[in-house]
Amino acid sequence: MIELNHVSKHFGKAQSQVHAVRDVSLSIEKGEIFGIIGFSGAGKSTLVRCINLLERPTEGTVLVDGRRMMELSAKELREARKKIGMIFQHFNLMPSRTVFSNVAYPLRGRGLSKQEIADKVSQLLDLVDIGDKARAYPSQLSGGQKQRVAIARALANDPSVLLCDEATSALDPQTTKSILKLLKKLNEKMGITIVIITHEMAVVKEICDHVAVMEHGWVVEKGEVFSVFANPQQPITQSFIRTTSNLQKIEELISEDSVVTRLQPGEVIVRLSYVQRNVSEPLISAVSQKFNIILNIIFADIDIVQDAPIGGTVAIISGEREQITKAMEYLIEKNVGVEVLKDARASD
Repeated sequence: MIELNHVSKHFGKAQSQVHAVRDVSLSIEKGEIFGIIGFSGAGKSTLVRCINLLERPTEGTVLVDGRRMMELSAKELREARKKIGMIFQHFNLMPSRTVFSNVAYPLRGRGLSKQEIADKVSQLLDLVDIGDKARAYPSQLSGGQKQRVAIARALANDPSVLLCDEATSALDPQTTKSILKLLKKLNEKMGITIVIITHEMAVVKEICDHVAVMEHGWVVEKGEVFSVFANPQQPITQSFIRTTSNLQKIEELISEDSVVTRLQPGEVIVRLSYVQRNVSEPLISAVSQKFNIILNIIFADIDIVQDAPIGGTVAIISGEREQITKAMEYLIEKNVGVEVLKDARASD
């Protein structure tokens, strides 16, 4: 549905030039939800605006649904953009117009009768679950309701692509979850391709199929969400994942010599992490029985991403040294990542 080939976007000239996007190539399949994540200034918003040519790339090519966007005439581009809906962090609603009028606005000039417009708007408002707010004004709505209006407006021209630029950043966690659930419903019901720009890994984890990680204008890592979460290759990706997991707290506790992390002779603290999809058996209890060791779990952070468990546990392992070593080797064979954080086993 979307193909970016060696796309770069520069602002300014000569020594003052800013390289917002650098040589980005991405393929986004029809009907998928694709996440682009990065900290502030990474270039992700500029990149998404290159898809519908709100920012014209300095270099590279952009294809949307088979059309070479940069080769279209001004008139052709306007028509192409109608099939690319866009929603923003701050909703961009017209405050002096009702909800009905905001959603009806993109339908102007399409030759529809008043009744056809009314029917279409009513259908869209029902689709996003705010059919009772048609006569309200934006100032009378909550943040989540405003974003639902913005989504309805973006769907007015029956787009094949929906671009979401930090669409949940201004919302509280509960409202964010409801908006993401709505986007997932639209994706499944309408087959619409959704591109989500965000700085929140939790958003990507919730609904995306694939993700690209941006830093300083570059895409530094990309792939299936599960694979990127389970085995992040780049420091920036590892940093993002730390923001969504409490398993990192153990390192602070060890450095502070917390009572929780003080070991008896022969004990070891390990961080166990799922790195492949096929981890489903009860491994903690299995290794305890098989090797006659005790695993005292300090932290656990397990989530389901793309229908597979991801995350892990931090545990203190007690037992005979040889059995602890065998247990860790067994876990590695079972596709569990094993990281020794503190070791009080006696040396030879």
